Amino acid sequence: MSEEHDIQKLLYKFIKNDCNEHEIKAIIAYVKHAKGTDDLPSFKEVMEQFEEIPDIEQDRAQDIYRNILKISKRKKQVSPTRSIWRYAAAAALVGILATSYFFRANFSNNDLENTAPTIVKTNIIPGTDKATLRLENGSTVFLKKGDAFHSENANSNGEEIIYKASKQNTTEIAYHYLTIPRGGQYFVKLSDGTQVWLNSESQLKYPVNFVEGETRKVELVYGEAYFDVSPSTEHKGTKFMVFNQSQEIEVLGTEFNIKAYKNEANIYTTLVEGKVDVRIENKKQGLIPNQQLNLDVNTNISIINSVDVYNEISWKEGVFSFEGKTLKEMMRVLSRWYDVDVIFKNKTIESEEFVGVLRKNQKIEGILNNIKNFGIIKNFKIEDGKIIID
Repeated sequence: MSEEHDIQKLLYKFIKNDCNEHEIKAIIAYVKHAKGTDDLPSFKEVMEQFEEIPDIEQDRAQDIYRNILKISKRKKQVSPTRSIWRYAAAAALVGILATSYFFRANFSNNDLENTAPTIVKTNIIPGTDKATLRLENGSTVFLKKGDAFHSENANSNGEEIIYKASKQNTTEIAYHYLTIPRGGQYFVKLSDGTQVWLNSESQLKYPVNFVEGETRKVELVYGEAYFDVSPSTEHKGTKFMVFNQSQEIEVLGTEFNIKAYKNEANIYTTLVEGKVDVRIENKKQGLIPNQQLNLDVNTNISIINSVDVYNEISWKEGVFSFEGKTLKEMMRVLSRWYDVDVIFKNKTIESEEFVGVLRKNQKIEGILNNIKNFGIIKNFKIEDGKIIID
């Protein structure tokens, strides 16, 4: 039996909600790593398609099913760098179709008590576009949807901030600090054209304008950011550097992700496209696409691994991808996005591993119920901005 026929049968079972754990894994692996994904609907189109449909109807499911099947019929090959976001859309599509389908890497038959969760009136909602901007004079501006901000150098519609390149060359550097709270995310376009997506609980320090002819320097003070750097060829050959805690990253024009949260012992630098050099103390290490440098901040020991880039950067596309992540790691990510504290009463379940894709606009109660339905947790309680897990 051909691979195409196999995947058709699996997708049909998937739509009928009749797949087991291993079959769902096979579908996700196939779609994520398929070649020639130009025929897939874009991520935006998929999200819009489900925006007003709480449950998947049969005719709509069949339409999506046919779109997914185009993967195996497409003959044209595309370069990995050009197709990466199509791969992301493909994996996200599976996650959306599954309605936040989580499953354990290792199932066990737990006969747990099926008690209703306790949800005291709560205002826990998914994160939104919001940030705090500290200007060079020390004043603070709150950026959020519906509130515009305009200055001599920058404009914001509340959901993003765009800087303009100065027509006058300056030797003095004025810095802005963009701080993203828990439950927030934000996009900034720097004056050189570099684009930066900032995740929850992050802070970026950057010049209002870069000095012509000098290295362009920014600092990820803490948190997570995805950089799409304006190439040096457009700036008289000047390099771009990102400083962060124990390391500095030198780039010529590339896309990469840095994850460096304050209370975590590791910094992860993941290269998507191009080339970067990471300097730690006096040691410099180069990365190529699909490689990740993992730095232990306590020992300054670093290792380089090949990774599935989608799992590392899906957050900027409105999706959380958890592959082989423990329940504790997963809840740490969700606690930032939903601005909620998580308490494990049963410490033994923290190491349970999950695989799955999750839309960032879902209610936290639905996510927790999914986990509960798999018998991983006995129950949960939401009260006073906290999630207590048994």
